[in-house]
Amino acid sequence: MALLAWILLGVVAGIVARAPIRRSGTDLLIDVTLGVIGAVSGGWLSNIARVPGVTPLTLGSLVLALLGSVVILVFYHSVVRRRITKDD
Repeated sequence: MALLAWILLGVVAGIVARAPIRRSGTDLLIDVTLGVIGAVSGGWLSNIARVPGVTPLTLGSLVLALLGSVVILVFYHSVVRRRITKDD
């Protein structure tokens, strides 16, 4: 059940994180998928680190999911942009 909650938070975080990071020609599906990856990995890392108070569907978990999504999206877009400019 917790994984499903992190996935749902990732969808929301991916959509929210997309706004400030949006690059021209990016796909909503890619950004949401990367948001889910960021949120699930953020939840997994907080579980390993035993961060108190971070459980699915709390304000802290939403912030953590958003942070993880932003990190993954920035990394992805920097790699894709670098590859596109390198190919040109």
